Amino acid sequence: MNYQRITFDNGRGEKLAARLDFPVDGVPAAWALFAHCFTCTKNLRAVGNISSALNRERIAVMRFDFTGLGESEGDFADTNFSSNVDDLVAGARFLEENYQASSIIIGHSLGGAAVLQAVSRIPSIRAVATIGAPYNPEHATHLLEGSIEEIEERGEARIMLAGSSFTIKKQFLDDLDETNMSEKIRTLERALLVLHAPLDDTVGIENAASIFHTAKHPKSFVSLDKADHLLSNEDDSHYAGSVIASWAKRYVELPENILQVDTDPTDNRVVVHTGSSGYRTEVLASGHALIADEPLSVGGTNTGPTPYDYLSAALGTCTSMTLRMYADHKKWPLEGVTVRLKHSKVHKEDCEAEEQGKGGKIDQIEREIEVSGDLDQEKRGRLLQIADRCPVHRTLYGEIKVKTRVK
Repeated sequence: MNYQRITFDNGRGEKLAARLDFPVDGVPAAWALFAHCFTCTKNLRAVGNISSALNRERIAVMRFDFTGLGESEGDFADTNFSSNVDDLVAGARFLEENYQASSIIIGHSLGGAAVLQAVSRIPSIRAVATIGAPYNPEHATHLLEGSIEEIEERGEARIMLAGSSFTIKKQFLDDLDETNMSEKIRTLERALLVLHAPLDDTVGIENAASIFHTAKHPKSFVSLDKADHLLSNEDDSHYAGSVIASWAKRYVELPENILQVDTDPTDNRVVVHTGSSGYRTEVLASGHALIADEPLSVGGTNTGPTPYDYLSAALGTCTSMTLRMYADHKKWPLEGVTVRLKHSKVHKEDCEAEEQGKGGKIDQIEREIEVSGDLDQEKRGRLLQIADRCPVHRTLYGEIKVKTRVK
């Protein structure tokens, strides 16, 4: 993932740590602001997966640690729900002043309640998405069960959440109690997407129902089926991200000059990016986002085709398109072409035909072409000949020079 680490002022003199996730070529069409769950951080794996899904749709994402959490300055004990909302507004202001105003805002769990509260103070927002959000932030007090009495009596208490220790002060409870969400949701005046898991045992599904029924149209609801509250199954967070990305594009104006696919075949630059760990690689080709990876058996995560899969796909698609073009030119009744390919390394002496190459093994691609339509054997034979003349086929058999430089 193409990203930058930055800090911004929360408006109270403290620096908040943030991460800006960009599309693979670094040129976003829109910006989203992300608010993480209660006591979580920007580095939660689910947040990264959701950001990655938005990046593939040319949407950059700013995710940050709320005051006193993760890498951000400040004392968490002195924060509350209102200060989280202020942090979001400060983040949106930083984006607008230094990059581009955010048009999408996303919140997970209590962060979802925070974005619903903050959006009235961020005029640029056009689309709001919540994931597992409570209808009322006071719902968060159920996480403090067993400590509320101590907080009320002593003014604060030390609690354990997700394996970490936090100090919660009475002002945190008082602030939650004073927050009115229903009016904010009713007057949202932005497109709203509510995502929630029916089996969420941290924030019940009834919260999603209340948010949805209170909000006015346009509004949408998506069930996350068997997901848990933190979207710990990566398939769930990838799905949530792809849904949000597709949905948001309906409500956000994306510059046509950025999204337009370049039709000039001489300017066919492809950009790829592999992160600091693993083999998952993002690809941007003529404005189209793709993913490449390796199988689990060799240390990959199997989230996309392998490089050799793409090589075979290049030959297959070129073969199919070439036959389509030829048949159209000849006005032959070709109804469809299916190409099946398999790449392998084989011993040179096992090949029936003499092949060029050095060493004991060579690359072999088995290609099976199926054509449909009212074509006699002569036409089918001619199409087989034409298949070997497709541009990618000729490239694979020709001399290729790769000029490389390191920046």
